[in-house]
Amino acid sequence: MISHIVFMSLRTDLSRDDRSAFIDAFERAIRDIPTVKAVRVGRRVTHGAAYEQAAPDANYLAVIDFEDLSDLQAYLRHPAHDDLGVRFGRSLQSALVYDFEVGGVEELRRWRLP
Repeated sequence: MISHIVFMSLRTDLSRDDRSAFIDAFERAIRDIPTVKAVRVGRRVTHGAAYEQAAPDANYLAVIDFEDLSDLQAYLRHPAHDDLGVRFGRSLQSALVYDFEVGGVEELRRWRLP
């Protein structure tokens, strides 16, 4: 499985209408793009852990799962993703986007370490 992981912070001056348009575009993309397998979103929780000081500036998270890399690439090429990309650029103050091949803990044995 491939997880498309987005850490993001919304612009502080984002209007309610622009925020709604961003959410609508996200919902449309995950509904209309058939290669999307699962979606999780969340809001950052802070509780005083030491690692919070070094964390990038991100208040929200989206994780979109795909069966394989070709499904992720189909998602990225889909017209519904184009609209999401436009809204993404207009709505966010900052973002980090990563793609990971994921599985259970047994995947640790497959990693090639130096």
